Amino acid sequence: MKTNAKGLAIIKQYEGFSRLPYRDPIGIPTIGYGSIWGLDRKRVMMDHPEIDGDDGEALLAREVDHTERAVHRLIRVPLSDNQFAALVSFTYNVGPGNLQRSTLRQKANRGDMAGAADEFPKWRRAGGRILRGLVRRRAEERELWLG
Repeated sequence: MKTNAKGLAIIKQYEGFSRLPYRDPIGIPTIGYGSIWGLDRKRVMMDHPEIDGDDGEALLAREVDHTERAVHRLIRVPLSDNQFAALVSFTYNVGPGNLQRSTLRQKANRGDMAGAADEFPKWRRAGGRILRGLVRRRAEERELWLG
């Protein structure tokens, strides 16, 4: 299963694109659409060279592929295209380790899809602060999950 256009749109909208490295809300050097890895597969540092749009798309494709594999590994029940896309967007943002430890994953794997949907809004903090962008992103992911 691959991430649908709706899921990719959420990722691109909320990650945004940056040609230059920047620190994300918890201080991690990031580039492109929220990638912490450069094209050379090394961690992004603040002195990373500028990238262009094609590089950003390549990094996005690689990160989405990695995230899709993690979702496939961690979710043991059938998902709709929208549920899968919502989980890929979520996991792209919070990381596979957080998905693995999440109640969202536990509920989904038990077949409690409504309960899993209600877990999305709980993931709205970064660096201990509630971020409006994360509140909106989780609402869109939840809506996609339920759609």
